[in-house]
Amino acid sequence: MRFASDRPLGLVPATIADHRELARRRLPRQLFDYIDGGAYDEATMAANVADLVDVRLRQRVMRDVGTRTQATTVLGQDLATPVILGPVGLGGMFAQRAEVQAARAAEAAGVPFVESTVSICSIEEVAEATTRPPWFQLYVMRDRSYAEGLMARAAKVASPVLVLTVDLAVVGARHRDTRNAMVGEVTAWAKARRGLDLVSHPQWVRDVAIGGKPLTFGNLTDAVPGASTPDQFRDWVDAQFDPSVTWDDIAWVRQHWDGKLLVKGVLDAEDARRAVDAGVDGLVVSNHGGRQLDAVASSARALPAVVEAVGDRVEVLADGGIRSGLDVVKLMALGARACLIGRGWAWAVAGQGEAGVAHVLEGLKADIDVALGLTGTTSVEDLGPDNLL
Repeated sequence: MRFASDRPLGLVPATIADHRELARRRLPRQLFDYIDGGAYDEATMAANVADLVDVRLRQRVMRDVGTRTQATTVLGQDLATPVILGPVGLGGMFAQRAEVQAARAAEAAGVPFVESTVSICSIEEVAEATTRPPWFQLYVMRDRSYAEGLMARAAKVASPVLVLTVDLAVVGARHRDTRNAMVGEVTAWAKARRGLDLVSHPQWVRDVAIGGKPLTFGNLTDAVPGASTPDQFRDWVDAQFDPSVTWDDIAWVRQHWDGKLLVKGVLDAEDARRAVDAGVDGLVVSNHGGRQLDAVASSARALPAVVEAVGDRVEVLADGGIRSGLDVVKLMALGARACLIGRGWAWAVAGQGEAGVAHVLEGLKADIDVALGLTGTTSVEDLGPDNLL
């Protein structure tokens, strides 16, 4: 499968921030804001970044760092570098068959790709395009039989890890989406304004709206209308996401999933202990990118207490606010075994497709290598509190 070629926009990306700028130029406003925005006043989203900036690495010199390695394992899977492309909903609205492009870049870099329940490309399409099966992210739904069907589909393509996202009991108020008429009351004028936003980006129309068809939720085609009707999709979310879920439901998941089970969305130490007691294999310390409850702790602040609470009983990962490989090193020094990135690859695929995602992963790897060398560390598996001031 070939995808629309990149068209220069006068910016050669060097950082994730540069890819964000390319995405801003390419995407309709409603789609860029969907990736870029957070909940309420976006304070937690900002804190994810700011609190990582405040973490200081301890530089060490005159240590033999002639050989350095980023290789590690997560839940039994070998990673070339401690990075995972996290689940991002609506990916295929950002670029032509974006999930496939991102999964290919991840495979080439030797890292996992996590397929979202609400991806545009189905898990079967992504699995067929790669030789390394994707991980699968699942929300607990009121219709348990439907969720069981999704788990069966993931198992059929040999997905090794189920990422159960547990921080969406209710959906936070994302004011950018409301302003762009993605949610809330959708009047005829709002629909017209939303349509004008789309058609004012002819390259996106050509490459994605036309070239990226079908724009349906590949994993939910028999349950949700096309992805171009966000108000109907929100109605489905409100009807299906189950606020009554408890830790007891982990047993139900285990009945239908034989692979590794990772729970995503934990910020509290007591919740982390409950997850371990329920029998999960790992946790992701995450506040959903600041897209749920504003004013909660950043991932960097929450991570050490969670790690202390669970010890070595399960593997702890983290996401949120990562803008460079130095941020990955900081989170690992705070206790994470590896890190998930979401917005970083979403911006990159929107701006430059598979090549953009590959560039982001290469940049993260290069940053991590420099940080290892200048902190006097030879392996990412040796990162810990001693690497911090």
